[in-house]
Amino acid sequence: MPDQEIENNEDRTAVADDATDLAEEESAAAIDAAEDTVICVQTADAAEESAYPAAKRKYTIFTKENVVEYTKRTVFLLVGLLIMSFGVAFSIKADLGTSPVSSIPYVLNIITGLSVGITTIIVNTGIVVLQIVLLRRRFHPFQLFQVAVCTVFGFLTDFALFCVDAVAPTEYWQQWLFCLLGIVLVATGVSFEVTANVITLAGEGLTLAMCTLLPRVKFGYMKVMCDCAMVIVAVALAFIFLHELAAVREGTLAAAIFVGLISKQLNKVITPLGNRLFYPHAHAAQKS
Repeated sequence: MPDQEIENNEDRTAVADDATDLAEEESAAAIDAAEDTVICVQTADAAEESAYPAAKRKYTIFTKENVVEYTKRTVFLLVGLLIMSFGVAFSIKADLGTSPVSSIPYVLNIITGLSVGITTIIVNTGIVVLQIVLLRRRFHPFQLFQVAVCTVFGFLTDFALFCVDAVAPTEYWQQWLFCLLGIVLVATGVSFEVTANVITLAGEGLTLAMCTLLPRVKFGYMKVMCDCAMVIVAVALAFIFLHELAAVREGTLAAAIFVGLISKQLNKVITPLGNRLFYPHAHAAQKS
């Protein structure tokens, strides 16, 4: 019996030593990670992000490498917003109706005389406020950055309209060329926005918010319903204040149908391009 007790004591001592060594290794690893840390932000895990907005959040430590990645993503998003703004500008110049997301701002532009960029900022800020009302405590403050993104998009839209101001199609087929060019550019911008995966425009944010309230409805179907609601509001505003149909025509229908389809195809090219930009080391490792 004494021999057995001695062996048990030796085993317990060995286990305690192993635990001490493991704790020391974890402590050293934590110190090394802290030296590389430059920023700490609140993010959702993958499961919570799919059910926007997250009910519970956790802190994720971002190293210098992560900051470089998110800087690249932000630049990618800005490029997408610039491309999208020119798409909106060409759609407006086509005079066949704008895309559903731009229909309300364009009608307000006609009613008030404010620039399309300013009305875009006003409308999208209102959409963010609507998300807060709908989600209440489930709305995460990080989503307020939608206002910043929409503000940038509004000013870029005014810039794009300034650039194409001298261009004016005179024939119906020319209008359709401008309309199709606008659709392709908007779809390209949307693909850049999706690939960047930083923050969405308020229109997509509203769709995600509605998906949170109605989880059984898929995003694609909810997006169509939200777009239809925006077109209905634009038509109502036009008839109430202008007593005629404005900003909504055959081009609006074409945009509603083809922007999503074209963007889906472009994702097959733009998403791998973005991944090579965001994760250059991983791409180099795959090649080797």
